[in-house]
Amino acid sequence: MFKTYMRLLGFARPIEKYAIPYFFYSLLYALFNSLTFLLIIPILNTMFDANYSFEPVDTLPPIELNKEYLTTLFNYVYSHLFDTYAQSNVLLLLAIVTVFISFLSNLFRYLGAWTVENMRTRTLQRMRDKMFSRVMDMNVGYFSEQRKGDIISKITSDVGVVQFCITNTLQVAFREPFLIIGYVVMMVAISWELAIFSVLFLPIVALIIGSIVKQLRHPARTNQQKQGEMVATLDESLSGIKVIKSYNAVDYIKRKYFQINADVARLTLSMARRQQLASPMSEFLGISAVGVILVFGGSLVMKGSLDPGGFIAFIAMFSQITRPVRTFIDQFANINQGIAAGERIFSIIDTHSEIQDKPDAKIFEGLKDKIELRNVHFSYDGSREVIDGISFEIRRGETVALVGPSGGGKSTLSELIPRFYDPSQGEILIDGSSLRDYTQESLRAHMSVVSQDTILFNDTIEGNIALGKQGATHEEIVEAARIANADSFINECPEGYETNIGDRGSKLSGGQRQRLSIARAVLKNPEILILDEATSALDTESEKLVQDALNRLLEGGRTSIVIAHRLSTIHNADKIIVIDHGRIAEQGTHAELMARNGIYAKLIEMQSFD
Repeated sequence: MFKTYMRLLGFARPIEKYAIPYFFYSLLYALFNSLTFLLIIPILNTMFDANYSFEPVDTLPPIELNKEYLTTLFNYVYSHLFDTYAQSNVLLLLAIVTVFISFLSNLFRYLGAWTVENMRTRTLQRMRDKMFSRVMDMNVGYFSEQRKGDIISKITSDVGVVQFCITNTLQVAFREPFLIIGYVVMMVAISWELAIFSVLFLPIVALIIGSIVKQLRHPARTNQQKQGEMVATLDESLSGIKVIKSYNAVDYIKRKYFQINADVARLTLSMARRQQLASPMSEFLGISAVGVILVFGGSLVMKGSLDPGGFIAFIAMFSQITRPVRTFIDQFANINQGIAAGERIFSIIDTHSEIQDKPDAKIFEGLKDKIELRNVHFSYDGSREVIDGISFEIRRGETVALVGPSGGGKSTLSELIPRFYDPSQGEILIDGSSLRDYTQESLRAHMSVVSQDTILFNDTIEGNIALGKQGATHEEIVEAARIANADSFINECPEGYETNIGDRGSKLSGGQRQRLSIARAVLKNPEILILDEATSALDTESEKLVQDALNRLLEGGRTSIVIAHRLSTIHNADKIIVIDHGRIAEQGTHAELMARNGIYAKLIEMQSFD
C-alpha cells in the first residue's frame, strides 16, 4: 500500500514545486483564520462589558501568545490613530482589522487551492499520458486478452479517483494540521484549562471517524473493478448493436448491464454510508463537547478567571476545530480509495507485453534482396503453437500468396513481419539481418497492411486517407483515392473529401470502407505490402472494384504478401504457400500446385463448385 502511494506521488514531480509554496500559503491561512476568531474578544468587550476602560499604549509590546497581548496591541494601534477614546472609533477600527484579516485569510486560502489545482491538473496530464503511451506500446496480443472498456475505465475513471490521493497529500501534510495547531494555540492563549479538555477530545473524534474510514479501501477497489466491467459492457454493446438487435438479444444485454450497474450502485451506497456517517458523528461529538465546555467554562467565568468575551471566542473556535479534524480524516479516506485505483492503474503501467527495440537497433532503409523465415514457431502465451517450424523466402518484388484452411495460421504469420509479435522460436531476416536488429518504427515505415477488418476513424474521408502519409497534400490524397477506385463515390458524398464517415466508418458500405483503406496504403506507397483477405467479406460488385484497386496497388515491383480466401485472386502470384495447422503443406506456382492435386487443388475445386 505504501509503495503504491509513493509511486503515485511520483507523478506529481517535482513535488517541491507545489509543496513549498503550499506550505507557506497554508501557514498564513491558518494564522489569519485563527486571528479572525480572536477578534471576537475585543468586539464583545467593547460593546457589552460595562467595566471596560481604554488604556492608551505608547510603546509596541513584546510578542506573547495570550489574549492580553492582542488587547495591548490593539490599544497601541488605536492610540496612534485617535487622540481620544470613543466606542464608535473602537468598533470602526475593529471592523477594518477584521475585514483586512479575513481578506488575507481567504487570499492565502485561494493561493493554496490554486497550487493544489495546478498540481492536480499536471499530475492527471502526466498520468494519462503515461498510461496511454503504455497502452499504445503494447503488442497486439495484449488487446486480445483485455477488455477494451476496462482499459478505458482505468485511463478515465480510475485516474479521476487517484487525483485526490495525490492532491490531498498536501492538505493532509500542511493545511489541516496548521489549522488545528492554530486553533489549539489560540485556545491555549484564551484558557489553558479549557484547552486541555479540547486536546483530549480531538483524538477521540479521530479514532471514531478513523475506524469508519478504514473500512472503505476494499469496497473502493471492488467498485473500480465493477466500473471497468460496466464501461466494457457499454463499449461492447454499442460496437455490436447491429448483431445484438439481429439476434433479438437486447433484453439479455440490458439484464447484463442492469446487474453490473446494480452492483456499482450497491458498492457506492455502501461506501457513501460510511463516508456520510463521519460528518454527523463528528458534529454530534463536537456539540456534546461544547455542552461540557459550557458548564466548565461557565464556572470559570463566574469565578472571574475567564472573561465572557474570551469564553465566547473559545466556544466559536472549538466549534470550528472539528472541521479540519474531520477534513483531515476524510482526506485519508480519499487517499485510501486513490491507492485502490492506483493498483489498477499500475496493472497497465507494469505490464511488459510490448515488443521492445534493442538498445542498438538500427534504421531499416528498405528491402534490397529478400525476406527469409527460418524455422519460425509462434504461440500465444505458451499455448498450442499456431506457427510450427515454417521456413520460406520472399524475394524483392515478388508476390507470395498464403492460402489454406481457416485457422491454419496465415494471418498470424503475416503479423510477424511488421513485428506485431515476435516469433517464439526461429528468425525472420531481411537482407540477412534479423527483424529484431531494426527499430519497429523504421520497419513499419516501409510496410502497409490492408486487412479484412478495415479500421477507420470518426473523421473526414480526407483525414482517414491522410493517415497513410502525414503532411500529404490534397492533390496527393485525391490521386490515391483515384487509384483505389474511391474517387467516384467520394465525390458523391455530401461534402466530398470533408464528409465525416461516422464511428468506424459506419456511414459507408463495406466496399467503400475497404477502398478508403487501400487509398491510405496507396498514399503511403509502401515497399512491402501485406494484404490479409482484403476482399473476402465483400459482395461481387464491391470485390471487383476493390480487386482492381489492389491490382493497381501491387504494380511497380512491390514486394507483397497476400492472404487469400478467394483463390481466384492469386493465380498470378510468383509463389503460393499452403499453410495447414501451422505448417507448410505445399508451395509452388498455381500450375505446379494444381498438377500435384493436393490441398490447394481441392480448395480450388471446392470454390469452383461453390
